[in-house]
Amino acid sequence: MKNVHNTLTQQEVIQWFESHIPVEDYRNKSILLIVPDATRTAPLPLLFSTFHRILSPVAKQIDVLVALGTHPPMPEEDICQLLGISENERESKYKNVGLFNHEWDQPDKLTQIGTLTKEQTSAISEGLLEMDVPVTINSRIKDYDILQIMGPVFPHEVVGFSGGSKYFFPGISGPDLLNFFHWLGALITNVGIIGVKQTPVRQVVNLSAAMIPNDKRCITFVVAPDSSLYGLFYGTPESAWESAADLSGQIHIKRKPQPFKQVLSCAPLMYDELWVAGKCMYKLEPVVADQGELIIYAPHMKEISITHGTLIEKVGYHVRDYFTKQWNQFKDIPWGILAHSTHVRGTGSFEGGIEHPRVQVTLASQIPPEICEKINLGYRDPKSIDVESFANREKEGILLVRKAGEHLYRLENE
Repeated sequence: MKNVHNTLTQQEVIQWFESHIPVEDYRNKSILLIVPDATRTAPLPLLFSTFHRILSPVAKQIDVLVALGTHPPMPEEDICQLLGISENERESKYKNVGLFNHEWDQPDKLTQIGTLTKEQTSAISEGLLEMDVPVTINSRIKDYDILQIMGPVFPHEVVGFSGGSKYFFPGISGPDLLNFFHWLGALITNVGIIGVKQTPVRQVVNLSAAMIPNDKRCITFVVAPDSSLYGLFYGTPESAWESAADLSGQIHIKRKPQPFKQVLSCAPLMYDELWVAGKCMYKLEPVVADQGELIIYAPHMKEISITHGTLIEKVGYHVRDYFTKQWNQFKDIPWGILAHSTHVRGTGSFEGGIEHPRVQVTLASQIPPEICEKINLGYRDPKSIDVESFANREKEGILLVRKAGEHLYRLENE
């Protein structure tokens, strides 16, 4: 039996595709391949080239849609780099492959496929939220027979584990559903939902995905920090995700015997704005001691968010109850913004007009101290930090995580 902690060779990955993809199911079909953007570790050049090689002889069309959610669009040259397509290959082997960004903020590029009713949202959220939510999705789906997801599964702060139908919602969805279920996740809290397989937010995602009229297929995988794979799974978005989430739970959750008073959480270069570098907090909050400090070390990072920065600066980063106890003041801010705010700030309380976060969150980036103060986060000059001075000090209550954001850290007794 294969050790789940061993990764597959490139040849084993290719053999998996050749033995697990039911080629005849794709004959004369148009395929929209839905992939993550560059903020996820994934060996997409290998996976895309193998998928295309096997299916292009039988498929009518293969196009690619980047599941941006609300992330900034990628120039075509960056999409080519993401997929491992050289300039020459773009003009030859892949000249007929459409490369598209999701456009979440363009209503004319979305189509409504249904509605989550008040009764459904109330039941799923156990009364936390009760409202009708329109379910909209990228209108390009109308042009294809098969929607083919291909993406990784990790512990996730909003939905429990990422992947599967999350590539539809919020990957290629409109803002209403995104704002709804991100806020639902925030109400439950990051610590209460991350790394939990079955969650109310996953129910929302799957219920919405069931409204999609197309044939839906999914290739999920569990990935190591170096982009090698522990395993691949093929099936419906639900079945492939189920298997990958089980494996991710074994691979991506690290347990520690005691909490740490200080954590240096190093953001990889792919996290180029705090909107995604917040994962460095989400994945480590459970092991930070009460009144401890988590430092997001990202000397390359200049932006809070290209897309949402203005609103985030207006709102700042706060614990959940800061918003819920002053709801009239914040209810008209997009709920996805509020959810991001609470996830980065972490748990805490708001009593008598005073906020009491459990953890001090400090940015060590190119975001200047006056902006950090404005958004309610601490500041450290990244030049003042010697990363190696944090190494091998766990017995002192100091933890160094060199590539943060994808492994979840939990305490052994939780």
